Amino acid sequence: MIGMEQQHELRIAVYPGSFDPVTKGHMDIIQRASRQFDRLIVAVLNNSSKNPLFTVEERKELIRGATQHLPNVEIDSYRDLLVNYMDYRQAHVIVRGIRTVTDFEYELQLASTNHKLNSEVETIFMMTNPKYSYLSSSIVKEIASFQGDVSDLVPRIVEAALKNKYSK
Repeated sequence: MIGMEQQHELRIAVYPGSFDPVTKGHMDIIQRASRQFDRLIVAVLNNSSKNPLFTVEERKELIRGATQHLPNVEIDSYRDLLVNYMDYRQAHVIVRGIRTVTDFEYELQLASTNHKLNSEVETIFMMTNPKYSYLSSSIVKEIASFQGDVSDLVPRIVEAALKNKYSK
C-alpha cells in the first residue's frame, strides 16, 4: 500500500574474537563497524582449550567499559560454532579485522567455511588502521608482563587491568 512504511529489519553484525585483552586495534574496528550496522555484537569466544589471562567475564567487562560511548554495541560471549551463534542472535554479518596478508589468508578460509555451513552468513573484512597493524593481544600481554608501557596500545580500563594482573 502506498504510504505504508515498510518494517525496517535491523542490520545486526557480530565481531567475534578472544579479545584477551581488547586492544586499540580492536577498538578501531569496533568503532568503525558500529557506524555501519544498527547493532554490533562483540562476541567473546569462550575457548576452554586456551589459557587466557582474563576470564570471559573479565574480558566482557573490559570491552563493555571501553565501548560504553557506543550505544549500539552489545557485549556477549559464546562457546558454539560461530554460525550457530549467528542464528541464535539473528545476525547475518561477521566482521573481521585484517592486519596482514597472513591474516587475510586465514580469515578467508574461515569465511569460506562459515559460508559453507550457513550461506545466509556473510563476512566483511575491515582493514586495521595502519598505526595498529603490528598490534596483537599477545604483544600487549608480553609488554605488560615486563611492566612496559601499554598506554598507547589499549584502552585505559585495560591498561589498569593489566597492571593489576601483573602486579600479583
